[in-house]
Amino acid sequence: MCTENYDPYYPDRPVVDQYIPVCAKHPGLGSKPAFIWADDQAGGGSGVSPRETLTYSELDSAVQRMAAGLLEVLRRGDTVLVLASPGIRLVKLMFACQRAGLVAVPVIPPDPSVIGTPAEGPAHRHLLRAVSQARPRAAVADAGYVGAVTRSSISALMSLNWVSVDRLERWPAVASTVAATGDGVYEGCGPRETYLVQYTSGATGDPKPVVVTAGAAAHNARAARKAYDLRPGSVVVSWLPQYHDCGLMFLLLTVVSGATRGRSEHGTRPLQLQTLRNLILVNEPIYKSPVDEFLEEFGPAGLRASSISPSYGLAENCTFVSTAWRGTEVTLPSYKKLLPSARLPQPSLLTEAPDVEIVVVDAETGKLVEDGVEGEIWLSSPSNGSGYLGDSPASREVFGARLQGRAGPCFVRTSDLGVVHGTERYLYVLGRTTDAIVVADSQRRVPAHYIETAAFESSPGRLRGGCIASFTTLPVSPSPVVVVAELQNGGGGGDMAGICHGIRQAVWREVGVTVARVVLAESGGVPKTTSGKLQRGAARAKLLAGKLPKVFEARYAGLEPAAGVLMVKESASRWARLQSPL
Repeated sequence: MCTENYDPYYPDRPVVDQYIPVCAKHPGLGSKPAFIWADDQAGGGSGVSPRETLTYSELDSAVQRMAAGLLEVLRRGDTVLVLASPGIRLVKLMFACQRAGLVAVPVIPPDPSVIGTPAEGPAHRHLLRAVSQARPRAAVADAGYVGAVTRSSISALMSLNWVSVDRLERWPAVASTVAATGDGVYEGCGPRETYLVQYTSGATGDPKPVVVTAGAAAHNARAARKAYDLRPGSVVVSWLPQYHDCGLMFLLLTVVSGATRGRSEHGTRPLQLQTLRNLILVNEPIYKSPVDEFLEEFGPAGLRASSISPSYGLAENCTFVSTAWRGTEVTLPSYKKLLPSARLPQPSLLTEAPDVEIVVVDAETGKLVEDGVEGEIWLSSPSNGSGYLGDSPASREVFGARLQGRAGPCFVRTSDLGVVHGTERYLYVLGRTTDAIVVADSQRRVPAHYIETAAFESSPGRLRGGCIASFTTLPVSPSPVVVVAELQNGGGGGDMAGICHGIRQAVWREVGVTVARVVLAESGGVPKTTSGKLQRGAARAKLLAGKLPKVFEARYAGLEPAAGVLMVKESASRWARLQSPL
């Protein structure tokens, strides 16, 4: 993939921050909004503006001031924990860290009032994990947050130098460095220097800290710019969390494209979607049926099928990997109910090594598999992360993979199951290899989401979408399959046994997998990451430890969907043994 800029008068820069002074001084871009933040819950006497705009010129000045303030308390190369609230100030702070030559570790700021108490949750534990692993010299947060933390008794937090982002925003004006425009030596993060430590979602285990250089981040933004055909006239609308790797990538992508990024806001005006070129889908997996339903619902508002942009990304590659969008296809093909996330080149037509290479590999042998054969997706790109912080054996295994019998650059092992299908070589991401369930009778690998989708569709209106987890009772399958499903409104009532039967029958009918145990849980009972991804391993651990908030449970005898035993939870201390109709 060529990522060169389309405008010879606006040449590409080695790091993202160096684009900002160029845009600020450009006669057509300096006064143009770079970022617009719309807060649905602001206004109405809250004292917070419901809409805030930042031009490229204002962004450059703010970044320069805040970088100078950071360097008053830190040295170039230091690591800083970024805990500012989402919004325009977080945008400025992330670019200020790069201009100051610091390593930024963005972390969602958890409620500081319950740190170190039984009320703390996953976000609190993640904050302490980041402090332990990244060993920052300082943390930057809102003034109120700094005050609350400094009143706590957590030694790991008290040992940090806490800096108020409010103070940085009021730092005296500093002349923008001419070095950033190419007239001198740029003193911020160089392309080979670490700019960012971003954590994986933690869907399959503890979140892992990925080391990203400033050059890799810039390459990733340029690759996405090229793939989505973004230009200075483009407007990017996103409501992704800014601490999430994908939300952060859109900040970098906006600057590299010279575009404008706004956050979605609710309004009373009718939707006008005729000019929407890319509707970027980054969920995993990407089912075709809900996309078709979405198109049918919003087609009258102007939404076109050609704007659908199913995409693929992961933190180990900064974020962006690929998209199947080409701007012309009215209908994308599907494979096993899923839409593709990339269209790969024909090997026979390549005259040189591609900039970004995506392959499907037999994970056991390291050999390429033929098109149509499922395997693990591997990726080689200048956007690849440098590894996990600490250079552990796991880091070398993931970031140092090599194809058998082939020299050249290393690949990143994604742990995603994929397949290249069709004459146009579309790549389909089928699910995480660690979440795939091996069926005992045939040794088939079934991605867990197929079981969960069948379960959800078995009881319309009774189960919470995106809150159903399937897994085996042992980490290594084959072993008995469990489905845990959250009930709508979190309560019981009605035919709970019927819901369990329906789930078991639907999974067998649609997927060919026998479910041994169905658990109906309260709302919020299924563990998720801070970005909303299911944590199936954590759900298994909670269930086996007796910590899952169960409303009803059914267990079945035998491996086939025949007569079995149903265990109905009548109360906290009594179980009734009934015959199952299956």
